[in-house]
Amino acid sequence: MKNILFIVFAICMTIGVHAQISTPAASPASTVTHEVGLAKVTIEYSRPSLKGRKMFGSDYIPTGKVWRTGANKVPNLIVSHEVMIAGKKVPAGTYGILSIPTEKQWTIILSKNAGQWGAYAYTESEDFLRFTVPVKKLKEKEEHFTMGFTKFKETSANVFISWENQMVMFEISQNPHETIMAEIATKTKAADVSMDTYFGAAEYYFANNHELNKAYEWADKVVNADKQYWTYFLRGKIAAKIGKCDVAKSDAMAGLEMAKKASDGAYVKNLEGVLASCK
Repeated sequence: MKNILFIVFAICMTIGVHAQISTPAASPASTVTHEVGLAKVTIEYSRPSLKGRKMFGSDYIPTGKVWRTGANKVPNLIVSHEVMIAGKKVPAGTYGILSIPTEKQWTIILSKNAGQWGAYAYTESEDFLRFTVPVKKLKEKEEHFTMGFTKFKETSANVFISWENQMVMFEISQNPHETIMAEIATKTKAADVSMDTYFGAAEYYFANNHELNKAYEWADKVVNADKQYWTYFLRGKIAAKIGKCDVAKSDAMAGLEMAKKASDGAYVKNLEGVLASCK
């Protein structure tokens, strides 16, 4: 009996010794996502803190040496569609972000090995892309290592990396024009094409000043199917642009009356703009 109790006690002690203690991560994980064109761009990374330490140009981050860019596993850049970075096409996929910091510029490395822990096993043969970016000196010290998106437009955004007294950034862009045009060509020829498809196609052609007569044809179908002030505005603005001012004025007047009844000030202004363009 004593032997049995001793064995049970020993097992309990072993479990206790090896039990994991849950504590907050020193470098918490973070994820940021942004849409660039039709691409979903995600950065997964860890966020170390300075905690009174000097980082750049120290033993922690030696000048001119490959750095994991943060802490723990290298940051991952995940793109859902092909994008452009530093003038090169980057196919959809997941890439590791490493860097070589110096005082005035960094070399950014996109590695095909996205799963590496730190830069210990880094090898240049796994590079997909390398490019340099200038360093911007920060006026105020950045305590926490930070990555994110800034200076974004519909089809581009800058990725920034900021820590201590340095910040660098690089642009990611994605031009969806060819994809959108192919989708329009397919969907407008479908047997079950919807008025929403015609509306979107006409709007896109108008915005890009492309085949405006075709855009007018689609907008005409939309108005005939559903006479609303926003459909009148669609056909009216296209009509004005191709010189059909009789149609443009008629649509603007019809749309204005409806928009005023709906108290939609934005469309009232838009439709008045169509009238003004045909004076």
